[in-house]
Amino acid sequence: MQFDVVIVGGGHGGAAQAAQLRQKGFTGSLAIITVEPLLPYERPPLSKEYLAGEKSFDRMLLRPPAFWAERNVEVMTGTRVTAVDAAAHTLATTAGDIGYGQLVWAAGGDPRKLSCPGHELPGLHAIRTRADVDALKADLRPESRVLVGGGGYIGLESAAVLSKLGHSVTVIEALDRVLARVAGPELSAFYEAEHRAHGVEIVTGAGLASLAAAGDAKLATLTDGRQIVADVVIVGIGIVPAVAPLLAAGATGGNGVWVDDHCRTSLPDVFAIGDCALHANAFAGGAEIRLESVQNAADMAATVARAITGDPAPYHAVPWFWSNQYDLRLQTMGMSIGHDQTVLRGDPATRSFSLIYLKAGKVIALDCVNAARDYVQGKALVEQGVTVPVEALADTATLLKTWHPA
Repeated sequence: MQFDVVIVGGGHGGAAQAAQLRQKGFTGSLAIITVEPLLPYERPPLSKEYLAGEKSFDRMLLRPPAFWAERNVEVMTGTRVTAVDAAAHTLATTAGDIGYGQLVWAAGGDPRKLSCPGHELPGLHAIRTRADVDALKADLRPESRVLVGGGGYIGLESAAVLSKLGHSVTVIEALDRVLARVAGPELSAFYEAEHRAHGVEIVTGAGLASLAAAGDAKLATLTDGRQIVADVVIVGIGIVPAVAPLLAAGATGGNGVWVDDHCRTSLPDVFAIGDCALHANAFAGGAEIRLESVQNAADMAATVARAITGDPAPYHAVPWFWSNQYDLRLQTMGMSIGHDQTVLRGDPATRSFSLIYLKAGKVIALDCVNAARDYVQGKALVEQGVTVPVEALADTATLLKTWHPA
């Protein structure tokens, strides 16, 4: 098999890549290789509406099945790439060798696994694929005792869903607060209080020391010595970028695969996008980071589509993220890395407010809780690094768009 462009990964990035190439007029042969036995589908609902039983899988497909055939995109499901030969421009896969003219690596990552004693016990659940969530749902019984390892978005979203479904949920986070990697202390405190108000136990500053079988349940011993009995254990401690074949082929990287500002790796004719792409991000002060978001995957796909079709433009997009927990919609614009000041806009007691992060007086990020207007109007402030008086940011009567650059 030989294709002009091969895309490895059937998530948001891979699907967007194929669609945008065709949109940009690319007429060459095109294939998506995905290890899952499914057509490309949305991932965010897995820890929310799909886990809750509120959204069926067919409504999660990113495109209807006919879309791929109509655009002459070969989707190879259930196929794993095992090796890359950069010199020969070939892939070794479980379906045989595949040649490529240009390769776009959009494989994302695999759930990070526990390393403590007992990590090999059966019945430990991740939330990364449909199969993961189906297996989790099959293990749940009425009023199950659920232990969630990890206080990030996945852990808190699944905790919110499962507590609403009547399960007894405990979240443990090794750091001193939830959402520590993505938000400031004020937002962490707000969400911890919200979860506790909904009956979720939040334990911070304690990791998992060991797991042991306890009849049909599991006994978890934490690093602070306390013990928790759980019927179901969810592991939500991040991902490991799925880049081993690229690194083995000589690509520069480590925590992901390095890409330049056109999403090119150090290998000839090989691009990488999405969760696995390690890139210098202007909105993180130029630091080399990976961004695990739908926004990043789609915007990087657009960058590669332009490069392949001869209309290159560097990747430069304001990062944004979102999370639904209970009746709270958190929308984040920008990145608060390195902020030196935080402004509270609104009253958390009303459950509608924003936290605005500044660095050297300039707006660099916003966390908006049930405050969509702030989120929408804050984008230009982050994009342009606008300096706004603190008292104006704190005054909800003053619209943020008042300070948009002319």
